[in-house]
Amino acid sequence: MLTEAAGLAVLAALTPTALLVSAVFLGSANPRRTAILFLAGAIVMTVIMAVIIFVALRAGHLSRPHQRTPRYGVRLGLGVLLLAGGLWMARRGPRRKKPKDPAKPKKPGLVERMIATPGPKEAFIVGLVVYSPSLTFVAAIQVIATARASIATSIGAIALVILITIVFVWLPLVLYLIRPERTGQLLERFNAWLRRNGRTLVIGAMVVAGVLLTIDGIVGLA
Repeated sequence: MLTEAAGLAVLAALTPTALLVSAVFLGSANPRRTAILFLAGAIVMTVIMAVIIFVALRAGHLSRPHQRTPRYGVRLGLGVLLLAGGLWMARRGPRRKKPKDPAKPKKPGLVERMIATPGPKEAFIVGLVVYSPSLTFVAAIQVIATARASIATSIGAIALVILITIVFVWLPLVLYLIRPERTGQLLERFNAWLRRNGRTLVIGAMVVAGVLLTIDGIVGLA
């Protein structure tokens, strides 16, 4: 249970936006406070959603032996959704940049507007938005919720999943507190790589998670 949930959490953590935002906040006027509030927003969102998903699935008693069919049906459904999403993104291809029209400037998105002038409130809200639950995160929590484990074991597993999922927030912050200049250089280089390969990374994570869950669901139902 723990290995499967942790593996899905690793795939859920592959969110290029989180690291890009972390880099911006760590380069702001008040980097420590801003990055900590970004982390707080990420923790609040992931904890709340993990509790909701866990309680909802446990209420359906999917961990019980006689609920094998719906339990593996949920996994198969999540797997198919992840596969469909990954394949759709791959087939769609990257967005082509339209020629800029000076008369019609492009309107930035919510996250872009908030990180343009990073403050405590904006950092917290961005943490909530960036870490709204992904299918891979939902899949990781459902593995724990449908396993025959004690509440204490489940809580520990959920804490580990959350820790892994938001690794791109707390790890840069820890490294910055230890070696701020070196961390800034590393983030700059890594962000350049993410801008080139982030989309491929997300598609790969979705397809891998989708294949694993689909196979698990089919084997369980068979």
